[in-house]
Amino acid sequence: MTPGELSERLAGPNPPHLLDVRQAEEHAWAALPGSTLMPLDELQDRFEELAGWRDEEVVVYCHHGVRSTQAVGFLRNLGFRRLHNLAGGLDRWSLDVDKSVPRY
Repeated sequence: MTPGELSERLAGPNPPHLLDVRQAEEHAWAALPGSTLMPLDELQDRFEELAGWRDEEVVVYCHHGVRSTQAVGFLRNLGFRRLHNLAGGLDRWSLDVDKSVPRY
């Protein structure tokens, strides 16, 4: 999902859940509002916390899209079906949608 598409979906009546798989210090620096932080290296041990999202739309993001791609694959294997990777990650979001989000 592109940042522009996500921006439109977030403004709609049924916005997707946002899952940030970066590290806590990255999330503290810059994050999408309302996102849930679950670092990729904790996902395997904590995925049960997302059980209520299994049938709902979820957009996973990280800095550039590499870690989130891994997270999407992992969650798909667990039965999550309405998953999207934020193309280009938070960095591209900052460039394309919201320049107030700090780049790093």
